[in-house]
Amino acid sequence: MDLGILDTVSLAATLVFALPVALLGVERLLAGQTLVGGGFLAVGVLMVVLQEWLTTPTDVPAEAAQRVVGRVAESDDEE
Repeated sequence: MDLGILDTVSLAATLVFALPVALLGVERLLAGQTLVGGGFLAVGVLMVVLQEWLTTPTDVPAEAAQRVVGRVAESDDEE
């Protein structure tokens, strides 16, 4: 998976919100509440997975900027 700077920052921001939810799920699983714990764990995982797979309206300008930079700044291999 090749992540740029913006992708890495976006993933870190998502993990800030997803990790506490997933840890709560693990805690509930260890406490014996399998339904609640599994639900929280699934929500935490889905937060990260959906953020990586879905394209949101804020992703469109970032993708356009990456395409422009890719065309303007050619690497040594392309020359």
